[in-house]
Amino acid sequence: MLPFELSIKRVFDLVLVFLLIPFLLPVFLSVLVWIRLTSPGPALYWSCRVGRNNCIFRMLKFRSMHVGTPELATHLLGNPEQWLTPIGTVLRKTSLDELPQLWNILRGDMSFVGPRPALFNQDDLIVLRTEMGVHNLVPGLTGWAQVSGRDELLIPEKVQLDLEYLEKRSMLLDLKILWLTAAKVLTKDGVTH
Repeated sequence: MLPFELSIKRVFDLVLVFLLIPFLLPVFLSVLVWIRLTSPGPALYWSCRVGRNNCIFRMLKFRSMHVGTPELATHLLGNPEQWLTPIGTVLRKTSLDELPQLWNILRGDMSFVGPRPALFNQDDLIVLRTEMGVHNLVPGLTGWAQVSGRDELLIPEKVQLDLEYLEKRSMLLDLKILWLTAAKVLTKDGVTH
């Protein structure tokens, strides 16, 4: 993407955040209260993630797992269900746990569309993305891999889709990904935990 296109993408991100905030604020507050009523501990959770150029940043999420859960990719937890809070499954299947990342988009740590940020300890994913040049992208709230399989994809498949996004990215593709994301979230398609 050219610098001009990058600035258009950033402006798009900011405009969309400010358009969504009034509609999502009641949902945000309801989820906040719901978490506090059903599970001890804070409602929000800061996760160390790998951002653009492999820089670590703190990504904000609604907490869907119990306090003290090891900071690992969900599929590596063995029995992820044992770690989920009473409403954790609902938050994850509806992607409501991702809403606080609007803050990361405002800060510029993330964009609406890009590769999902890896956990700081997902070395296999980080290495593959770096080899393919995907690490140069700003991570996203959603991405091409998410609308192509979400949790069902193996890491090499995710990276291949991230690379495809890198090579074909455009505002039109971003709009398509946002549209497909809305459809996936509404049908809860591709979420295993």
